[in-house]
Amino acid sequence: MENLQKIDLPIARSLQRELERQRHTLEMIPSENFVSLAVLEALGSVATNKYAEGYPGKRYYGGCEFIDEIETLAIERAKELFGANYINVQPLSGAPANMAAYFGLLEPGDVILGMDLSHGGHLTHGSPVTFMSKIFDFKRYRTTTDGLIDYTGIHDLAVKFKPKMILMGYSAYSREIDFQKIHEIAQEVEAYTMADIAHIAGLIAAGEMNNPCPLFDIVTTTTHKTLRGPRGGMIMCKDQDVAKRINKAVFPGLQGGPHENNIAAKAVAFKEALQPEFKEYIKQVKKNAKVLEQEIKKTDIRICFGTTDNHLLLLDVTPKGISGKQAEQALDKAGITVNKNMIPDDTRSPMDPSGIRIGTPAITTRGMKEDEMKQIAAWIEQALNNYDNDAELEKIRNDVKELTERFPIYPELKY
Repeated sequence: MENLQKIDLPIARSLQRELERQRHTLEMIPSENFVSLAVLEALGSVATNKYAEGYPGKRYYGGCEFIDEIETLAIERAKELFGANYINVQPLSGAPANMAAYFGLLEPGDVILGMDLSHGGHLTHGSPVTFMSKIFDFKRYRTTTDGLIDYTGIHDLAVKFKPKMILMGYSAYSREIDFQKIHEIAQEVEAYTMADIAHIAGLIAAGEMNNPCPLFDIVTTTTHKTLRGPRGGMIMCKDQDVAKRINKAVFPGLQGGPHENNIAAKAVAFKEALQPEFKEYIKQVKKNAKVLEQEIKKTDIRICFGTTDNHLLLLDVTPKGISGKQAEQALDKAGITVNKNMIPDDTRSPMDPSGIRIGTPAITTRGMKEDEMKQIAAWIEQALNNYDNDAELEKIRNDVKELTERFPIYPELKY
């Protein structure tokens, strides 16, 4: 990074400090991961210089022949990963992908069934604070008292409100989804089916969770998180008519020129995800999450939804006498990065909720396995018990640093 250091030393220094933070802390936010150096190289490539409005073979700019090659490779590799018939790799991230799905298939005022945010859903699934909630009429379903998606409740809401779309997906739910059951409900009320698999895309690609692509009309995802690619979005469709409408909604409906450097990085990540090593990685992600669950169940921390079938755990920390914000801050001081998170029917505010969300994708990318999970669970318990004891938290941080040095990331990289 010699040129960066010469041109903008303050940015280079901040990036170096961020690199050191990533190297010496345990990244346990379940939506974060570490991309490969190959993905980083593609992301910082000359493809960033090229405008390419339109789609491969149908561009509004000249000089796109090699960009077409890149985008076509990304599409074909994604098709192989997910078994989808049509794919758009241009969405800039997950939220724009969801917006394109809504605007491509629906009219303002149409009813959408989406998962309640506090029960594990996402902001873009109808949270009142979002712009989309002002355009479409979202009805929210929840989980049952035993921690499962309330499929009976979804059916009752579908019959009552006759939605144009039933949306499945989550950001903090830790269980499997019965896409077949949702497909049947949607057929009964003649609704589109949409799945947002942003958090579980890597698990689905590796065959470790149910795949909605053969059943659902439209499937959106981010390309980072468990898929371990660059920050970006993607939309997959089953039928050609739906795909055409989605393509128009992405461009020219919501976006101009696609970020082709990002699409190149997506293509690299998809190739990596097609390798046998990626399947083994995802299996270890799930094993690690399960060990964390087993260890945390030995404490007084409550695991929401009862268990985990994927890469994450939503934890209620109120038995510790603290809030999710206090837990996040304490763990941050201890060198363990998590995010505060609402729990089902949380009585606290989103900025100071009752829970935290933890996950295993990034620490598994570093090579950590079951033994490390047991130690990490012990540190989490120790940190939360000492949330107001900075000296004790500093001791944990030093132990965390020692562990991370045994599992280095980006040893070649220096800003």
